[in-house]
Amino acid sequence: MKLLIKSSTLILCMAIAACSSSGKQERAGAQAAKSGSSAAGFDSRASRAWVASHEASVREAVKGSQFEVERRGDLLVVTAPVDSSFNPDRPSMLLVATLGPLSRVAKLVAQDREVAVLLLGHGDSSGSTDLTRKLSQERAQSMASIFRMSGLHHDRLMYKGVGADIPRSSNASKNGRSHNRRVEMFLTTRGSLSAVLAQYGTPGVRVVASDQAK
Repeated sequence: MKLLIKSSTLILCMAIAACSSSGKQERAGAQAAKSGSSAAGFDSRASRAWVASHEASVREAVKGSQFEVERRGDLLVVTAPVDSSFNPDRPSMLLVATLGPLSRVAKLVAQDREVAVLLLGHGDSSGSTDLTRKLSQERAQSMASIFRMSGLHHDRLMYKGVGADIPRSSNASKNGRSHNRRVEMFLTTRGSLSAVLAQYGTPGVRVVASDQAK
């Protein structure tokens, strides 16, 4: 039991340390958002093939957790609800219980050099726009650190905080706001990262999920 606690603590500390040195990734995400209209086209055929061969493994990797797995078009999206994934006292820090399923997804993705990940952090509309966007960025960044430790680098990993710009439920209720606080992990092809960011990380996008299951 002591060994498990020490291991979990070590992983968490490594994640925090990785977050503090990720300025390049933030600039890359911002640049991709600005140049989304000229980004390379989304390779839907390659992404569809990866989803078909790895969807079952991804679902198995998050089995028993609060993570949700869904198909969105030709993409596979893993969603981490904020309320069960981050420390309420330190809102950008991952809970230890989140590290297991997140690390398993990261290791699975890292095995295929042509697969990449886009992480989008989302919030609700209860706070100021700037603070909500900043916090959603920090949460996406925290999860990105786990993927970095598994071997994904700037050409296979992007993250962005979009705040409350892309809700999936009404912010008028407590349950709706909880539903909106999340980090989405888009599994795609390496050459499609910027295009997926431009498509799904833009305000006004309607979130449509299909074949959704935990």
